[in-house]
Amino acid sequence: MRECTQETNLAKCTCTYEPCSRKGLCCECIMYHKKYGELPGCLFPPEVERTYDRSIARFVAAYRK
Repeated sequence: MRECTQETNLAKCTCTYEPCSRKGLCCECIMYHKKYGELPGCLFPPEVERTYDRSIARFVAAYRK
């Protein structure tokens, strides 16, 4: 199994929430957002990600077309 490293993930992380302590720690990010019924910002288009609305409803609306 490939090990997950924060440095590698940071290079690809599209989250714009700067004070986030989980940046680059994908497993922690997913678990955090799941706990609140949300999805991680990296799953949203950039213009939606910047709104910080991580709700599943917002995700569905962003991709419904």
